[in-house]
Amino acid sequence: MTEPVFEAPWHAQAFALAVSLEAGGAFTWPEWTQTFGAVLAQHGLSKELDGGDDYFVAWVAALERICTEKGIAGAEDLRALRAAWEDAYTATPHGEPVRIG
Repeated sequence: MTEPVFEAPWHAQAFALAVSLEAGGAFTWPEWTQTFGAVLAQHGLSKELDGGDDYFVAWVAALERICTEKGIAGAEDLRALRAAWEDAYTATPHGEPVRIG
């Protein structure tokens, strides 16, 4: 049996979102790595990361930053989406998929 590549489904989804946006031309991979590196430094994550939640929380923060900087999504849009996610997450029974809206 093979081990899962990602610890949690949302890790895979965040990763796939960045890859999809880059493949679609929203930003280049060098732009992504520069943004992600800056977020890691800002979060104080200079230790060797294992791909757990701390890594992917920074990954999502970098996605938010690059999407805002590139005009893909406005900061207020991202705040509203985060709030909708938190509301849906807290209202969803354990083990069920979280759905927004």
